[in-house]
Amino acid sequence: MNSPTIPSATSLRDALSREIKASELARALIVVGPFVAAYFVSRETALLNLGLVAVSLLIPALRLQLAPKVVAWHYLAILVTFAALFLAAPIKPLFVVLTALAGFLAVAVTRYGEHFRTLGNWVFIPAVYLACEVREGVSAAEALRHAGMIVVSSPIALALVCGIQIYDRRRRGDAATSFGPPIAEWFLPSLATAMAVFAAAALVEVLDLKQGQWVMWSAASVVVGDLSASTGKLKQRAIGAFVGVPLGFLAGIALPQSRIGYALAVLAATLTLISFSRYIVGFGLRCFFIALAASFAGGASGIAEERVANVITGGAFGLIAVALTEIVWQRVTRKAGGPTQASP
Repeated sequence: MNSPTIPSATSLRDALSREIKASELARALIVVGPFVAAYFVSRETALLNLGLVAVSLLIPALRLQLAPKVVAWHYLAILVTFAALFLAAPIKPLFVVLTALAGFLAVAVTRYGEHFRTLGNWVFIPAVYLACEVREGVSAAEALRHAGMIVVSSPIALALVCGIQIYDRRRRGDAATSFGPPIAEWFLPSLATAMAVFAAAALVEVLDLKQGQWVMWSAASVVVGDLSASTGKLKQRAIGAFVGVPLGFLAGIALPQSRIGYALAVLAATLTLISFSRYIVGFGLRCFFIALAASFAGGASGIAEERVANVITGGAFGLIAVALTEIVWQRVTRKAGGPTQASP
């Protein structure tokens, strides 16, 4: 009688093992979990934001098998970019320009190796996210205190990630870090990213959009290749937002407001950045947990429309930028008598 359930249980276990990257999840818990625990004790929200710094250091470190000294340089790049954007935030035109420059550099580094894109992305994402998150809805003095807490406490995140890398490298043996071959056509995707981020940041600042980091993040995220690849990335993000955000909002309605629930939802959202094999699954769950966290914090009003709109708007800027750079490149190469293929 029970035999039919055995294959189904096995299939479910196999499906979960394929979908969830258990090793990466365990390591992410090691580097993010302490900040959530510290938040329980201190009630200092800046400690939750440190989880993003930690996982942003961990993702390239694991994917590229970075040596601890490279992780340290990555850490410094995040802090410098975050500080520049945070200090520029009161001057809106300067903030827009610097954000676009950060987007450009995040892709332009592929000139020295294709895998530098991973490092560039995980400098741009935490720096922009934190620069917007820290200053939203609070006074200048409180934002400065919050930013100071992040900077002062961030060496703990660096130490945890370096500890994991030292342990892993001893187990498998030291290996030289390689960033792959340089990309010859690095300028077009860099320009498309800068254009998309510039437009997104300008829109956020002019309209004073809430959670504007989602617009800028989405604008940069969809610039992954030619127009077809970028469109596919936007479709995945749109599906994830359309499904995940409303479900998270509905789950939040059914549950009472809770500081513990909020912290656990933020932890889960952070872990989705690294724990899933398929992007659409990870992004959908990330949207779910972020909406759930907002519900636990009592700020879920209008979040479904806000998150979905921000993802779509930012992605649209990315697609337009990719299309424009392809069109211009095709015209330039035709006039020069060269090949017309234009996949950035």
